[in-house]
This record gives sequence, C-alpha cells and structure tokens, in this order.
Amino acid sequence: MKKWIPLVLLLVFMDMAAQVNEEAQIRHTIEAFFEGFHSKDSVLMKQSVMDGVITQTIGASKDGKEVLKAEDFNSFLKSIVQIPDSVDFQERIRSFNIQIDGALANAWTPYEFWYNGNFSHCGVNSFQLFKDNGNWKIIYLIDTRRREGCEQ
Repeated sequence: MKKWIPLVLLLVFMDMAAQVNEEAQIRHTIEAFFEGFHSKDSVLMKQSVMDGVITQTIGASKDGKEVLKAEDFNSFLKSIVQIPDSVDFQERIRSFNIQIDGALANAWTPYEFWYNGNFSHCGVNSFQLFKDNGNWKIIYLIDTRRREGCEQ
C-alpha cells in the first residue's frame, strides 16, 4: 500500500500542473484580446477569437430597465479601430476566475473601465472559450455595465 502513495501523489500533482498551465493559456488569450483592444489592433483581437464569435452586453436602457444587446463582432472591431488617438481608454481586469472542462472553458473577469483617466463604469466579462487545435479561442463574450456598486 505504501508503494502506491507516491504514484497517486505524482498523478495528482501532474493533473494540478496541467490545470494551472491551461489556466495560464486561457488568461493569455484574454490578455492578448485586451492588448489588441487597448492598442486598437483588430488583427490581434481577431487572433484571440473564433470565426463567428458572439458578443453581447447587458446594461440599463434610458428608462432604467436591464436590456440584452447583441453586437456584431466585426462592427465592434470597426468601432474600436476608429477611436481617435486623442482618446485614452482602459479596461482594467480585476481578477480571473477560470473553469475548464476538456475543450471548454469559462473565464469570469470583473473589470473597471476608464475613459481619458476618469472612471466610466464597471461590470463583469464572461468569456466562453474553445480549445481549437491546442489553442484557446474566445467563442462567446458577454459583459455587464453599470455605474453603481463599483469598487475603485
């Protein structure tokens, strides 16, 4: 029995190491997406997503009701690329909570959004990722946006 304990421990640690490596790869994909976002580099952003990626936002309408809005990813890219250089914007990811099951992953990332050095809003991004030929790609992105209940 004592001979099996080191083998079992080795297998457990190998599994934990593989999980940590996968999480690092997923985090890298999301960070590359935001690197492209902040530098207005549509090519870098596209490299982080699968063709047909779905993007949606949950926010408040003018009358205060929660609404779900779908956005075409290519239109989103165009809007980012067209932001003037005089505009400074930054989405600051506060943390990563990553869950993985085989080729599917979810990353929950609370954030703060800053516009020209001023706090604008906060929320959460929820990324769904697929492991495509060994590379994690974003297949679905939904976020919330609010101005209240934000920690700064």
